[in-house]
Amino acid sequence: MDDNPQSQKVIVYDPELCTGCRYCEIVCSFKHYHTVDFNKSYLRILFSGDDGTGAFEAVHCQHCEEPMCVNACPPEALSKDEKTGWVTLNPLKCIGCQTCVHICPLSVPLFDEKLIVAAKCDFCDGDPECVKHCSSAALRVVTREEALRLNNELYVGAK
Repeated sequence: MDDNPQSQKVIVYDPELCTGCRYCEIVCSFKHYHTVDFNKSYLRILFSGDDGTGAFEAVHCQHCEEPMCVNACPPEALSKDEKTGWVTLNPLKCIGCQTCVHICPLSVPLFDEKLIVAAKCDFCDGDPECVKHCSSAALRVVTREEALRLNNELYVGAK
């Protein structure tokens, strides 16, 4: 991988392709906790209706270029790999303060009540299970540059 941050890989979500099946959440929780539990998935499908119906959107770690969670973490449990661009968490350093959860614009890091530490997407060491098992291809791995273009098209309307 070259040193250009724009060539780093990230996950993008296309709401026009998503069926709301939630299989991405299932495989994520199973990969990391060996259980099927929507509350233990590092990405979440949010539904607009109170009854679980209506419009939906995936919320997942963007592995930001300038991650606020890393800068706000008091014990430096979060770090950004400059080569891959992945923002990772060392649970042995985490003190459970939840600052990362509150500072993240998407509230992506989860707080594991049982382990009393934060938890977040680790990009499955380069082969994200959520993407591999997304049957509608609503989740894809692309370069950061391509993600910016796609997100501008989808959410800003700029081409």
